[in-house]
Amino acid sequence: MTEATDAVVVGSGPNGLAAAIVLAQAGLSVTVLEAHGQIGGGTRTAELTVPGVLHDVCSAVHPFGVASPFFRSLPLSEFGLTWCNPEIDLAHPLGDGQAAVMVRSIEQTALGLGADGDTWTQVFGSLASNFDAISNEVFRPLLHFPRHPLTLANFGIRAGLPASLLARRFSTDGARALFAGAAAHAIQPLNRMGTSAPGVALIAAGHQVGWPVAQGGSQAITGALARYLESLGGVIRTGVHVRSLKDLPPARVTMFDTNPQAMVNVLGESLSTGDRRSLGRWKYGPGAFKVDFAIEGGVPWAAAACRSAGTVHVGGTFEEIAAAESAVNRGEMPSRPFVLVAQQYLADPSRSQGNVHPIWAYAHVPNGYDGDATDAILEQIERFAPGTRERIVGMHTTSPSDYEQYNPNYVGGDIATGSNNFMQMVLRPRPSLHPYSTSRAGTFICSAATPPGAGVHGMSGFHAARAALSNLH
Repeated sequence: MTEATDAVVVGSGPNGLAAAIVLAQAGLSVTVLEAHGQIGGGTRTAELTVPGVLHDVCSAVHPFGVASPFFRSLPLSEFGLTWCNPEIDLAHPLGDGQAAVMVRSIEQTALGLGADGDTWTQVFGSLASNFDAISNEVFRPLLHFPRHPLTLANFGIRAGLPASLLARRFSTDGARALFAGAAAHAIQPLNRMGTSAPGVALIAAGHQVGWPVAQGGSQAITGALARYLESLGGVIRTGVHVRSLKDLPPARVTMFDTNPQAMVNVLGESLSTGDRRSLGRWKYGPGAFKVDFAIEGGVPWAAAACRSAGTVHVGGTFEEIAAAESAVNRGEMPSRPFVLVAQQYLADPSRSQGNVHPIWAYAHVPNGYDGDATDAILEQIERFAPGTRERIVGMHTTSPSDYEQYNPNYVGGDIATGSNNFMQMVLRPRPSLHPYSTSRAGTFICSAATPPGAGVHGMSGFHAARAALSNLH
């Protein structure tokens, strides 16, 4: 049993550490309990293939990390966090050596999109220029009194649409595909309400802050958070499994950076019947099948822009991506899945070992998929980068079941900790005006299952801890 503390946080992902920091800043003694031997949740980095080659185990590219109002309020650079930007933030290969490209400058991006350049600026320009205000609105529960109502309405008009409808604004395959790849981060059929939201937010953030990576790997983010927490007197204990109430030390505040069902399993009948029922209805979305490659000389993309891009979305046209996302949501494995590729070493050469570079690639697959998607992922990459296979000198696969074992929040390989269907986007983790609270006094949930949802931004932990502090006064 860990000794008594004012606050205990279960889980050391970005949200758990963010919650711990807010509580420690308020003067509470805080203890973070982590079951894994290493902190970080989805922000861990490891040598998965070749010694000296650093791979991000889950999260990789962090526009929301740089844009996070909470992270920006912390002195994380003083505790070892440095953001690195690639020459090109995002590229989307189209075949015939062509690619649609997004860079931080919306003017340069528009210029490269030809006939859709003006439309791209019309759709995303005002959102990008006002993203600081937007981030303060969207990185919180959807049901709130807005400080910037007109700015939020401008965002909501676009974000609330099905991606398939917003895509009709564009006439070229390039612009449509570029938007589709960003929108597909919803991991939902692109004809559903609200599927424009991730695409709109990621593109606006990209034009404001870029799509950067953390120097040394994503673990540098939680490493900096942990060091700052410890400077405030917080304590982190790894290898501590919390399976029931008896594993929790006495505390005034208890925070769970876990999926809803895991929290219910620990708290049991100390929660109301209503909480157990509503939190138990939480739905999980499609999974991820990831392959980490060590590639000599990098990926030989046919489109030159892709060779300078930190992120490459591989899936072809808007229609191809939409078909793949619909299939995985029906529980079917598409022959041509949507594949997300990150080339972090282009911004952060410390990830590489000589001319051997880490390539991070994952495909959306059905939840709990027990097949091997390695060839499907490779075939998609080879489609736009012939000769990739010949350059591979190391490879490591992570299946949906591997992801769930790595992080129990990722049920069935769902790295978003829950489906982004419209109802769960609006009313997460259950219908309530107080989404972080539970029926057990002093107990709160702060994971990606709570507003604003998945991403390395710490805002779920920030808001949950603020809710906890308001209950103490």
